[in-house]
Amino acid sequence: MTINATPLTPALGAKVEGIDLARLTAENQLDVYSLLLQYQVLFFRGQHLTPADQASLAGRFGDLHIHPIYPKVEHQPEILILDTALNDLRDNALWHTDVTFIETPPLGSILNAIQVPEYGGDTLWASSSAAYEALSPPIQQLIDGLYAEHDIQLSFPDERFSSTAKAQQQLAKARQDHPPVVHPVVRAHPDTGKKGLFVTPGFTRRILGVSAMESRALLDLLFTHSTRPEYCVRWHWQASDVVFWDNRITQHYACDDYHPQRRIMHRATILGDKPKGPK
Repeated sequence: MTINATPLTPALGAKVEGIDLARLTAENQLDVYSLLLQYQVLFFRGQHLTPADQASLAGRFGDLHIHPIYPKVEHQPEILILDTALNDLRDNALWHTDVTFIETPPLGSILNAIQVPEYGGDTLWASSSAAYEALSPPIQQLIDGLYAEHDIQLSFPDERFSSTAKAQQQLAKARQDHPPVVHPVVRAHPDTGKKGLFVTPGFTRRILGVSAMESRALLDLLFTHSTRPEYCVRWHWQASDVVFWDNRITQHYACDDYHPQRRIMHRATILGDKPKGPK
């Protein structure tokens, strides 16, 4: 079959058909990455990936991240488990870009739907480049040279992730191993050169070099602006769906609206490079 990509919105997202991700050829790998750069989020129906398949697939695009807090698949620690029976997933029910609390945030993530609710549980993605490009030139000029602090504690607070002594120890170690880091407010994509906003409510605590009031006002503006419907795509999951997104130029939001139904996802997270600001 010929690989076919159908755009889902003008800003981002394409449904990709004609490919078996468990049997990716070298040529297919280049095709997938090219489509990722073009559409920022790729959606695949009817894939059947084991955890080993998923880790192998993600590993073709870079080294894999081991999450410091979420549970992992036994014997496959590169695959973290997002399961409402195991996790408090409210930290996913806000706009965020994955793991920006490290010096080299992920290139991308590959999410595999293991069990999904009959209704609800959609995920939305927003294009950081579409949001940046829609800002007025004076605002672009203002934020192009700014930097912001990203902090793991914003999405992993004590009240939700320290219910047991073991969880408290794990959370304390994660915070010790991951002190706040600084990234540019506007990131230049390393492959396309596109500028995109690189701040989210999930991990961005403050903008440096301005007052607390100015930081809050700027972040509120950017958070609100960057997730307008015009820059978003929404996906209703089916079991065996796989989504691959470019974490460098998108953010996402997992709707927490399906309880008491159960939702199980497996995620592989591909490490990236140190973000650079626009030249």
